[in-house]
Amino acid sequence: MLTTQLEHCFANRFVQRMVHKGLFALAMLLCLAWSTSVALQQPAAPQAAAAEDPEWPATWDGAPLRPLALSEVERRFADRFPGAIGRFTDGRQVLVLREVQTATRMLHPAADCFRALGYGIAQARLERDLHERLWRCFVAERAGRQKIQVCERIVDAGGDAFTDTSAWYWAAASGRSTGPWQAVMLARPIE
Repeated sequence: MLTTQLEHCFANRFVQRMVHKGLFALAMLLCLAWSTSVALQQPAAPQAAAAEDPEWPATWDGAPLRPLALSEVERRFADRFPGAIGRFTDGRQVLVLREVQTATRMLHPAADCFRALGYGIAQARLERDLHERLWRCFVAERAGRQKIQVCERIVDAGGDAFTDTSAWYWAAASGRSTGPWQAVMLARPIE
C-alpha cells in the first residue's frame, strides 16, 4: 500500500514538472514569435538618411552651440549607428546629440560608456532641470581627479521622453513610441 502511494506521489510530481516545463517552453516560444514579428515589422532605416546629418539645433536652452569634432572612436561608432551623432558645446558643457532612426541596442546608457572609459559612476538619480524636463543623471569620476556630471534623456517624435534606455528600446520596438528619436547627453565638469 505504501509503495502504491509513493508511486502515485512520484507520478503526480513527474506530471506536474512536465506540465510546468511544457508551459515554460510554450511561453518562451510565444516570446520568440512576438519579438521576431516585431523585428520583421520594423522598417529598415534608409542608409542615405543615416549618412546625412540632421539639422542640429543652433542653441541649447538659449546658449549658442558650437560644433565639436567626433573622436576617432566616436566616428567608428557613428559609421554603424542607425542615425546621426553630433557633438557640441555651449561653453560650459558638452552635448552629444544622437538622432536615432530605428529601435536599436546600439543606443545604450551613458553610464556604460563612461564605465568603459575607466570612470566610476556614483550618485545616480532622476533630476528635473529648470525647464521641468526629467533627466537621468550621475557623477562620473576617474582616478579621483576628474569629476563630470552627466545627464541624459531620449525624446520621441511625439514629445514623449524616456530616462531609461531599455524602456525606450521596448517602447520603440513594440511601436508604442515613434521616431525619429533624439537622445541627448549633457556632460559638465564639476569644479
